[in-house]
Amino acid sequence: MNKVLINDTTLRDGEQAAGVAFNLQEKVAIAKFLDAIGVHEIEVGIPAMGESEMRAIAAISELGLSAKLLGWNRAVISDIQASMACGLTRMHISIPVSGIQIAAKFHGQWRITLQQLKDSISFAVDQGLWVAVGGEDSSRADENFLFDVAHYAQEWGASRFRFCDTVGVLDPFSTYTKVNRLVAALLIPVEIHTHNDFGLATANALAGIKAGASSVNTTVNGLGERAGNAALEEVVMALKRIHGIDVGIETPRLLELSRLVAAASGCSVPPWKAIVGENTFAHESGIHAHGVLQNPTTYEPFAPEEVGWERRLVVGKHSGRHLLSNVLQQYGIILNTEETQSVLDAVRQQSIQKKRSLTTQEVLHLVYEQRVSHAIR
Repeated sequence: MNKVLINDTTLRDGEQAAGVAFNLQEKVAIAKFLDAIGVHEIEVGIPAMGESEMRAIAAISELGLSAKLLGWNRAVISDIQASMACGLTRMHISIPVSGIQIAAKFHGQWRITLQQLKDSISFAVDQGLWVAVGGEDSSRADENFLFDVAHYAQEWGASRFRFCDTVGVLDPFSTYTKVNRLVAALLIPVEIHTHNDFGLATANALAGIKAGASSVNTTVNGLGERAGNAALEEVVMALKRIHGIDVGIETPRLLELSRLVAAASGCSVPPWKAIVGENTFAHESGIHAHGVLQNPTTYEPFAPEEVGWERRLVVGKHSGRHLLSNVLQQYGIILNTEETQSVLDAVRQQSIQKKRSLTTQEVLHLVYEQRVSHAIR
């Protein structure tokens, strides 16, 4: 696990999320940002989709980014030609490998599937292109057939094979077993591609890496089809903090990247979203806030600054006296025990009525009301 490549597919699989459509400027901005923070590879899109997609991909190709750019293609020569027309020299060729997918797309004719793969790889290699092959629905494929396809891809000139959990049906244990066997069977590197249909995309991505995959597909914010993909920010931080592997990503800019993609996609990030959610480093609970005030590591796995956040102490229904006193002290307000409890009771009551935590100004107003009431008495 010492060397892991991040191959981000926000601009391809991420944009395939229902209702998402990036324009040229947004695709360029996202590609430039991914490159700027150190992402190793970027899957820039599907040139065969047409002129507007090709213009965007060509614009990215002309930027001279440090990240390696890949175009996604079916096992069709015209797809590869479209990628070449965009200035791409690295091709990803996807082929169905499960019985379900082959029946739907090739009427069960697996020999035709293999022939198309051979023809497309041969064409690309003859053009001097770097080729990766993706086994669509690898997780539901017959293992012997999957291995045959991967071996053929390797024999015909592919430089990497992608194991795809296309519909997110694996757990980390089965992912590890399947990927580990595939890695052992091949001479070329294996890439892991996971989906989040059961909420296991990041866990499965990490399991695939643990099993020997040296490349992993991610998307910013976990954006992607259906329930999404493995989130870039989650995979990078889990590798860094849980496994001690720094992949070279500038993590303090992850929040900025998340916001860029959220705005471009029109998909807001839930407050509880790992790493980049608004509540990630927000503390309201009295016990938690008290602990964090003494030592942040009591309730934080890493410093918020490491991913672009600042710690927030939030006053609300679950807050305690220590948190309230700390917030008020920042404004030069020191209350005695009785006053603190009175304001805290008011905070809890208003928080329940408003169905949220209170703003600082609302808390200060409650202090003012409490003092006025005390003065009248």
